[in-house]
Amino acid sequence: METQTLGRILVTAKIESLEDLYMVDEGTLAADQVRSVQVHDALVDAEATILSMPKQLIEQLGLRPHRERKPWISVGSGTSQTYGAVRLTIQGRDCVTDVAEAADDCPVVIGRIIFNGMLDFVADPVNHRLIGNPEHGGEHMLDMY
Repeated sequence: METQTLGRILVTAKIESLEDLYMVDEGTLAADQVRSVQVHDALVDAEATILSMPKQLIEQLGLRPHRERKPWISVGSGTSQTYGAVRLTIQGRDCVTDVAEAADDCPVVIGRIIFNGMLDFVADPVNHRLIGNPEHGGEHMLDMY
C-alpha cells in the first residue's frame, strides 16, 4: 500500500488593524492610512487553533498587547502575548480575531478556529488549498447555534 504525503496549504491573507478601521469609521483617520499587511504565504494549520503572527508584523500593525496566555506547543512551555484585534481577509471572506505572538522566524499561521469556524473553509490538503465548506454549498455561512 502506497502512502501519499499531503502538502502544506499556503494562502494569501490581508491583515488590517481593527483599531485603525474603527478610526476610519469615526472619521479620524483616512482610509489610506489603515495599517495592513499582505501575506502571500500564510500557513493553514489544522493543528493550530488561532491566528499567530511574527512580532515584526504585529509591530507594523501597531497592535496593543491584550493578555498573556500559556500556549500549547510541541517544543516546550512558556507564555505567549496576545494582541488586540485585526480584520483577517482570505479569498474575500473576513473575520475579526485577536493575534498570538510568534517568533520572527515563524510564518503567519491560520488555525482551524479561524479558517473552519469563522471563515467556513475546509482544508483540501491533496490540492493544497482552502475551499468553501461543501456542507454549505461552498457559501460562507455562520454557525449561530
